[in-house]
Amino acid sequence: MNELLDLYFTFVRIGCVNFGGGYAMLPLLERELVDKRHWTTVDDLRDYFSIGQCTPGIIALNVSTFIGEKKGGVIGALCATGGFLTGPIAIILVIAAFLQNFADLPVVQHAFAGIRVCVCVLIVQAVMRLWKKSVVDAFTLALYLVIFALNAFSGVLPVKIPAAVLVICAGVIGVVMSMRNRRSAAAAGGAAAGGTDGGASDAGSEAAASCNGKEADK
Repeated sequence: MNELLDLYFTFVRIGCVNFGGGYAMLPLLERELVDKRHWTTVDDLRDYFSIGQCTPGIIALNVSTFIGEKKGGVIGALCATGGFLTGPIAIILVIAAFLQNFADLPVVQHAFAGIRVCVCVLIVQAVMRLWKKSVVDAFTLALYLVIFALNAFSGVLPVKIPAAVLVICAGVIGVVMSMRNRRSAAAAGGAAAGGTDGGASDAGSEAAASCNGKEADK
């Protein structure tokens, strides 16, 4: 019970500062869930973000569901999801009730402008962290450039490729390359083992020949 309450109130706090949503939340979630509470790892959290972006709903909300399910099963997922929604719903209701009376005030407009700048900084920081963990070799760089070009210039291409198709294709390519690398590593390991066995056999043969020579001398 205490673990479920901890899940709920942790995500209440996270939901209350969910400015920008999505990848803007990655630094906060890393600090709260990985560094402070050790509920998940950095790699798992980024995998949750990738899946959360490909599934319906808000990315950060989907991530809270994944974390809750990992910690407490279905009940944990419900507690984490409910906790994440509690703060934003309460804040939105308050803002909706009073925003029309203050939206035109210069101080409110300047505050929104400052928040937008902060959100941009958080998103750039999250993208830089993802880049360091994801683009690790020439192949991943080439895959990134191809997918980026197809998505960024889809408006001028003869056929517009949906983002979902790009995500699926990138995932399939990643799986194929991973299987290929594993087969290559296994083949290299087998060759190395064969070379070691061959070297041992040659050494044994030389030792036997030497012994036979000594016996003949006697």
